[in-house]
Amino acid sequence: MALKHLNAPDAAPAPPGARYSHAVEAGPFLYVTGQLPVDPDDMEAPMPEAIETQTRLVFKNLERIVAHCGYSLADTAFARVYLTDFKRDFPGMNKIYAEYFPDDARLPGRTTVGVTALARDARVEIDLVVYKG
Repeated sequence: MALKHLNAPDAAPAPPGARYSHAVEAGPFLYVTGQLPVDPDDMEAPMPEAIETQTRLVFKNLERIVAHCGYSLADTAFARVYLTDFKRDFPGMNKIYAEYFPDDARLPGRTTVGVTALARDARVEIDLVVYKG
C-alpha cells in the first residue's frame, strides 16, 4: 500500500516548519495532523481566548483539510484532543465537539489528554483518523 501525503495550503494553515503533511492517506484511512486554533483565512490573527472559539477554529481547519482530501467529518473513526488546562477547558471543548459529532450512534473513538503546552500558546489541538471504506 502506497502512502499519499496531502497538503491543503488553500484550505488550512500551512505547517509552520513545513516538516509534516496536513494529512496522510493510507488505504482507506486518512490521518489528519493535529490542528491548532489558527484562523485559516488570517494566519496573523491573534489567538482567541475562549476555548469554545478556539475549538471551532480547530474544527474549521479539520473540516477544510478533510474535505480537500475527499472525506467528511462524518467519516471520522478516531479523534485525539489535547488540552493545556484539562479541568477548566474540557466542558467548553466538549460542548463544541458535540456540535460536530452529535449522533450518539456514530461517535468516533476519542482520547482526550492534558498537556503542559501547545504551539502558539493554543489551549486545544485535535487530530483525526478518518476512514472511507
